[in-house]
Amino acid sequence: MGSLYRSEEMSLVNIYLQSEAAFTCVSELGEIGLIQFNDLNESVNSFQRKFVSEVRRCDEMERKLRFMEKEMKKDSIMEDYHKNVNPLAPGMKEMNELEAKLEKFETDMKEVNKNQEKLKKNYLELTELKHILRKAQVFFEETAHLSDQQHHQEVDEDRQSLLASEYSSVHTINTLSFVAGVIQIEKMANFEKVLWRSCRGNVFLRFAEIDATFNDPDTGDAMKKNVFVIFYQGDQLKQRVKSICEGFHASLYPCPETSPERREIAIGVMTRIEDLQTVLNRTEEHRRMILTQIAADIRKWFIMVGKMKAIYHTLNKFNVNMADKCLIGEGWCAVKHIDEIRYTLRRATEMSGSSVPSILQKLKTKETPPTFHQTNNFTQSFQTIIDAYGIASYREINPTPFTIVTFPFLFAVMFGDVGHGLIMFIFGLFLVWKEKEFLQEKGSNEIWQMVFGGRYLILMMGFFSMYTGFLYNECFAISLNVFGSAWDVSKIRDVNNTLRYEKEIELDPWHNGEVFRSVGVYPNDSGVPYLYGMDPIWQSAENKITFQNSYKMKSSIILGMAQMLFGLILAYRNHKFFNDRLALYCEWIPQMIFIWCIVGYLCFLIILKWTTIKDPNAAPSLLIGLINMFMFTPSPDGLYLFNGQNTFQHFLVIVAFLMVPWMLFAKPYILYRRHIQRKQLIFRVDLPRHDGDELLHRTDSFGNSDSSSNNSIRLRRKMNGGEYHSVSVNVDDTALDMLNQDDRSTASTDSNDSATVDKEEFNFGEVMIYQIIHTIEYCLNCISHTASYLRLWALSLAHSELSEVLWKMVMNIGLTAFPNTFMGGVMTFAIFWFFASLTVGILLLMEGLSAFLHALRLHWVEFQVKFYKGQGEPFQPFSFEQIFLNAEESN
Repeated sequence: MGSLYRSEEMSLVNIYLQSEAAFTCVSELGEIGLIQFNDLNESVNSFQRKFVSEVRRCDEMERKLRFMEKEMKKDSIMEDYHKNVNPLAPGMKEMNELEAKLEKFETDMKEVNKNQEKLKKNYLELTELKHILRKAQVFFEETAHLSDQQHHQEVDEDRQSLLASEYSSVHTINTLSFVAGVIQIEKMANFEKVLWRSCRGNVFLRFAEIDATFNDPDTGDAMKKNVFVIFYQGDQLKQRVKSICEGFHASLYPCPETSPERREIAIGVMTRIEDLQTVLNRTEEHRRMILTQIAADIRKWFIMVGKMKAIYHTLNKFNVNMADKCLIGEGWCAVKHIDEIRYTLRRATEMSGSSVPSILQKLKTKETPPTFHQTNNFTQSFQTIIDAYGIASYREINPTPFTIVTFPFLFAVMFGDVGHGLIMFIFGLFLVWKEKEFLQEKGSNEIWQMVFGGRYLILMMGFFSMYTGFLYNECFAISLNVFGSAWDVSKIRDVNNTLRYEKEIELDPWHNGEVFRSVGVYPNDSGVPYLYGMDPIWQSAENKITFQNSYKMKSSIILGMAQMLFGLILAYRNHKFFNDRLALYCEWIPQMIFIWCIVGYLCFLIILKWTTIKDPNAAPSLLIGLINMFMFTPSPDGLYLFNGQNTFQHFLVIVAFLMVPWMLFAKPYILYRRHIQRKQLIFRVDLPRHDGDELLHRTDSFGNSDSSSNNSIRLRRKMNGGEYHSVSVNVDDTALDMLNQDDRSTASTDSNDSATVDKEEFNFGEVMIYQIIHTIEYCLNCISHTASYLRLWALSLAHSELSEVLWKMVMNIGLTAFPNTFMGGVMTFAIFWFFASLTVGILLLMEGLSAFLHALRLHWVEFQVKFYKGQGEPFQPFSFEQIFLNAEESN
């Protein structure tokens, strides 16, 4: 089980690196990822650290790489992605070369983009001018045609004057000034309104939609445009029309008045467009060639720059010794990895060519180390569940090894069904089988990533669900007669004889009858029950739900007691490991006695009732008995499970109540006494204490060194003349042990008036309030947590009944409607898919998620609270692999 049971033993180390070898050493440490560096320059501004310029250079290179990656995505050029590409961090020379290369690529790309953008704008302007010339030609031709037609038309005299005025207005258009341009089609309506209102109807507007679609040269977005021609008269209207066009970002182009001139310009525009298209194609080819070269190495460059940046960030945490030209770092690592780290430093120093070896030195500290649990693909999902509650405190027992079994088992107790468990098991097995393929894919769906991360958990939950489903003998709510029922019900067919006088027959394992067991009577005879799990005969029983309710409810209490008791056993292991005798004797022992007197006794009664009571009608009620136990009242019906039960129950209640003051007052009182004795151990000598004071030894009253009798402590001080002055103080063994324990657990502090001082002021009120809260919490939790395990029964019953409802109300219809007919087969096929959808959507997803959350609560609240504090800090080593993994997840 290794470090998964308890976190790895950690050590604080100092690392001394020569300046020329520092980069290579930190790079190699990042490759193995076994040490977590502490920041020794927390008080220094991040802009004032030694390697801030190198970090900025790395940031600039990252910016260039992101710019190139963005350009590649624009052109749909995929990078040559290789999962196993892992180049080493480049040295200073390689860094300069890479920086120059990225600078060249960026300059080339910006120049190509600038030229391409300019060419696209010219191409767009020429294309718009081409359409303007075409549409303007149409406008003028239509106007001329209308003018000739109206001039030659014969009309009645009463309409002559009106047509003359219309001809006059149309003829006037040919003598007006005009401007031509293009505008986005979305702005056309507002443009027309503003133009009409601003010019008061003194302009004439003609427009037409361009069939082609244009691309914005800046954004690349597709857009539709209209060609318009505005006729006006006078310079004032000319300025007003141009201002309105500028306000709507309409593009104006020169358009000749005569048709030959327009045709001549159109021919020149077409020639220029063809030339521009050729230049644009060559520019695009050159751009793609550059991006293809970049795509071949961009992943490698990202990794190299990322490693360099991480290294310099880490070096900024080091102290710089300018005199010795070395860097001093501090960090945490596992004790078992110290030799590997030393070997890595030695190899890196040789690679750098430094003649001075790098040094790793272990430090003694009283700081709390980080928590480091080594996990693999299988245990990682279970460890994640525990870490979501809280990181384990340093060296305390980690619940993960036990959660691997208990979590899927408790889930399966609520989800027990062979068919549903098989589907979940197959799905988990598929995820495990395709593990490598899914790991290589970069999915952005968080729900899928969460499900895939728990693939081994799903696999285990499916396996245990099949196990408990086999125990419940349920497969899609149908019982399986695998081993043959222990009951012979063939005589039920003989209705005239068997059911002549009774409508119901009771299957009693203690008595023979018309409907009897196949072999003997269980358990007095040689007969045996159903080999494993529930007998399938219960599927047809009228009292099936009543029996299963009683069985599952009592089983839930027993399972809850077993898990809570196991949690207390793990708490005992923690107390012994940390040598916390105060918590062991003042908390753990009364807690264990208290829970056994109440919950343990209830479990004992359940098992005793199962094994001894033959007639269920003559059995005492456990719930009423538990109430009478606390009320100190005898059973009203006089039914007991054993002789002297009432007296024994009174004894247990009294013992349980006696545990409450033990948990409440013992620990605060002992802490208070220790505080008083510690104050008495403060040596109030007249001579002020100096740095030269030393604790010599403990001696008996005759001056002999003896650790078994009442003792004294001799304190000596080195005087100016080099001689020592000593004074003895008598203390008892307990006080001296406390002093020695405090000396081992707290750092020595200087004081002007005492040899030993309290690190923190003792507050008896706070200690007492804290103990009252925890005592009340534990006593209430013994009842509430036991009741909380009844969710195992409730969820199991709900899952079973819902499965039965789906089978009877959905699938059974298809099986019974139109039997032995083609129509029945078609209906069964259609209903099956509806039944399968409901099964997956409701029973597997919704019920599965519900059971998962309830199992999670039972572990976090009912189980882990008994022994697990979860107040630690995670071990976060300097690891390139983890840095890039976090970067991918954030992106």
